[in-house]
Amino acid sequence: MKFPRSSGVLLHITSLPGAGDTGDLGAEAYRFVDFLAAAGQRLWQILPLSPPAQGDSPYSAYSAFAGNPLMISLTGLVEDGLLEQADVAPAATAKGSEQTNAPRTPDQCDFTAAAEHKEAALTKAFDRFQNTASHPLRAPLLAFCKKQARWLDEFSRFEAIMRHFDDANWSRWPSDLVTREPAALAHWDEELAEPIQYSRFKQFLFDRQWHALKQYAGERDVQICGDMPIFVAYESVDVWANQPLFAVDSSGQPTLVAGVPPDYFSKTGQLWGNPQYNWEALEKTHFRWWTERFGEALRQFDLLRVDHFRGFEAYWAVPATAKTAVSGSWIPGPGAKPFDAARESLGELPFIAEDLGLITEGVHQLRQQLGFPGMRVLQFGFDQFEDDFHRPNTYPEDSVAYTGTHDNDTLVGWLNARKPADPDPLGQWIETHQRPDNEPIHWQLIDAVEQSASSIAIIPMQDLLGLDNSARMNIPGQATGNWTWRLTASAITDELTDKLKETTERAGR
Repeated sequence: MKFPRSSGVLLHITSLPGAGDTGDLGAEAYRFVDFLAAAGQRLWQILPLSPPAQGDSPYSAYSAFAGNPLMISLTGLVEDGLLEQADVAPAATAKGSEQTNAPRTPDQCDFTAAAEHKEAALTKAFDRFQNTASHPLRAPLLAFCKKQARWLDEFSRFEAIMRHFDDANWSRWPSDLVTREPAALAHWDEELAEPIQYSRFKQFLFDRQWHALKQYAGERDVQICGDMPIFVAYESVDVWANQPLFAVDSSGQPTLVAGVPPDYFSKTGQLWGNPQYNWEALEKTHFRWWTERFGEALRQFDLLRVDHFRGFEAYWAVPATAKTAVSGSWIPGPGAKPFDAARESLGELPFIAEDLGLITEGVHQLRQQLGFPGMRVLQFGFDQFEDDFHRPNTYPEDSVAYTGTHDNDTLVGWLNARKPADPDPLGQWIETHQRPDNEPIHWQLIDAVEQSASSIAIIPMQDLLGLDNSARMNIPGQATGNWTWRLTASAITDELTDKLKETTERAGR
């Protein structure tokens, strides 16, 4: 699919500023849309919206369809008559980080504190809703539950059982639940009827607030680009409710898990642990689960970045008993089949293929066959003179250009950490392309990405602000301490808005 020449900014919802312990779908999200529109940006790229299963990572969620309740704006619930203003105020003293016992600073999320405060407030909102027979949201809630029942019923059941047993690992639940015996499911549906309805209620609130924000963005010509992880967490409703579609045995234990061999993100490779798909079983259903997943994503977003696209061409499968990813092997993937099946039902797929890492000619051919633009990342372009694949002057039109991604150093952090070779490809490139206006180097590199032939250019917010690696979002392979960076409210200035707009217009975007 061909996209118009445009540019945008990468910033996750939880990284938005605000008075709470993490960013949400409230006023600051709307303010950020206003900033994008004023700066001439046409895209807002975010990370996955799903509820994290562990480690606060949005790339390992306990549902591929559900939204993260931590993103619900409590202020919005006051406007809905579900909360009082006193219910919204966060604790007077921020909770300390579990790792450092230090107070939260304005540029950090505290997911633990956010979960405690928001759960208490959402419970109160649910109680008030249940006790207000004529509440105006009753009909919209019923309509949402009916329309989304295909995934919502199983998700709400899973979440209620998970909370009841205080264990997301469904293989440790009673055996009749592990094997999903109808009598057991019926028993727990009745036993946990109210928690199940509470789960549906939270998803309704999230969905309502999300689509209000998406509509607001669309009215200002800002499209939202979502992000879909190829894999789901083992501790997820997706695996529990669809065990034949995944590489798990008769007792529910995984047999093959996901990871990647060593690459430029990690010298030792990565063992992600997500169960691999049973692609043969999926094909027998005409990839129905994938079509449903793509369909829900296209309801949420205007376009979609498909993470780890190379896994559709071939995937690194690791025995579930292995301690590292080294013992894995490449297995051919389904190729274009899931996408072809989705197109039959959904029409054109406005997808971006994340084709980073160890990429073969087969991956490039699959991407081109499907008509998806790939990714080019400036930080990968200057390791060797002879490899200019990721240098801005070589980017093709059918690509999406980045200074870096959520998995990279910030641009300034990368520049600070570089140990120039002799001769140095980056130094020579800068000398050749340097503009005469003495702009900081990171802005000159941003400009180079914007000036490239790529149809879309995306700049992480940290790079626009010239922040160092203390603002890095994620370090692949590091289990804790990621995803916590937040934008401060004072960081968006008229000067920044004007500068980004001028850079964008000069690039013809």
